[in-house]
Amino acid sequence: SPFPNSGFVPSLFDSPAERYEKARQSVQHFTLVQLGKCCSDTESDLPRYVVHSYNFFLFPSTLGRRDVEFTLSASSIQFLSHYGFDYNKFLKDGIPYMNEEQEKILRQHLLAGTWKVCSSADRDVLKKAIDEVTSWIAAAKEEDTMVLQDLNGYQMLDVQLVLRQALENVWTEPLGDTKVLVKKVTREHRQLLENSSYDHCQKKLVLLSARGFTNLFQILVKAKKPLVGHNMLMDLMHLHDKFYRPLPESYEEFKRNTHNLFPVIIDTKTVTKYVQKKCLFPRVSSLLEVYTVLCSSNLNPKGPPCPVIALASGCSRYAEKKFPHEAGYDAFLCGSVLLMSAHLLLCTSTDAAVEADPSFSQYLTVLAEHVNKVNFIRGGVSSINFSGEDAPCRHPPALVVHVRGWPGLTERQIYHEFKARCRFDVRRLSKNQFILLSNKYKHVRLVLRDYRHHPHLQVSVYRHWRHSPSVNCLLQ
Repeated sequence: SPFPNSGFVPSLFDSPAERYEKARQSVQHFTLVQLGKCCSDTESDLPRYVVHSYNFFLFPSTLGRRDVEFTLSASSIQFLSHYGFDYNKFLKDGIPYMNEEQEKILRQHLLAGTWKVCSSADRDVLKKAIDEVTSWIAAAKEEDTMVLQDLNGYQMLDVQLVLRQALENVWTEPLGDTKVLVKKVTREHRQLLENSSYDHCQKKLVLLSARGFTNLFQILVKAKKPLVGHNMLMDLMHLHDKFYRPLPESYEEFKRNTHNLFPVIIDTKTVTKYVQKKCLFPRVSSLLEVYTVLCSSNLNPKGPPCPVIALASGCSRYAEKKFPHEAGYDAFLCGSVLLMSAHLLLCTSTDAAVEADPSFSQYLTVLAEHVNKVNFIRGGVSSINFSGEDAPCRHPPALVVHVRGWPGLTERQIYHEFKARCRFDVRRLSKNQFILLSNKYKHVRLVLRDYRHHPHLQVSVYRHWRHSPSVNCLLQ
């Protein structure tokens, strides 16, 4: 929507808690389709970082009783398709994931033995398998076997669990990726097999499979390494909601939980905004533009050269061609921007000579004031501080619009009235008064000048003691 106060559209009036609530409703309805992870290590004999970049297609776990409804917006589908996103891979080969609450429900059903297949297509496959096995087992002898073929994904697990639950004298084992071996056994033999370590349907293995990517997320949490992202508030909310716990209603609880998961967070958007001011860095916004400028500009001719960032052999295609908005490539860009920005800040923050090969701990030191401060797009604070109080944003003064002789004027009409000249966010103050907020001083000056003699709209700088309805009520 072009109107800034409807739906999840950032507004300059938003407090962090208000923005969180808007974003929370969005995150809960949308799914993740792709996640990129990039990690690097330094080579002891060479001053360079070797980068390993990974690209994961994800799809919500549908194992057991769980079926998930999610939203894909048409504009997002069009955008990703333009950049070559493989929707077949997302739908067919997406790695499952679940959060702690969903895992708890699945665990309860496994313990109770109340297994349920959600997909109608999988139910048809399961019915066919049961018909084949029941027809075969009537005439089969003990230790006789048969093979079920053309199974995939969770069907392999669903078929085995349901057959074992329905028939006490069968045992199942997977054969490769698409087949299941069915054997007729005695009840005593089956009990021995169930208690063996070779059972592929053990509850812990079922949970391991259903957790999917969440297993890697839990490893990252335990590692306590710095987590780096670009404009990463929505990323952090998705990580919390999809792999940890459903997003809490409380904004402060979300901050505490996220800080406990990742004690060191670095947002390269926050870092590069500071670099732009300190080092006369060209004002560019997108991650790829920032990366390109850092690679091409000689912003620090006197200092030591930036550390060499080399892609590992399995990621070499990222060195040969650009893949914007592919998650693994964006993760590579993000890590590279962090290293190059930190190097630039280190070289400009001290008069002493910087050694030829600074350590990563030195980079973290120079980035200390930006740690745990995540960029806040167009709102009441400049950044969200995950380890303290949020810093208020310094906006140009608010304007108040007093309406005369124009009854029934709405926020939307006021918005479109001023939109013709410049961008303002609008909020009603009283029956015939509105507040305007902009993040540019020139827009404030322009409106004050152009509306000086307007017949219906009187515009002036907002003064709390003069214009606040609560103050006026108190004085009266």
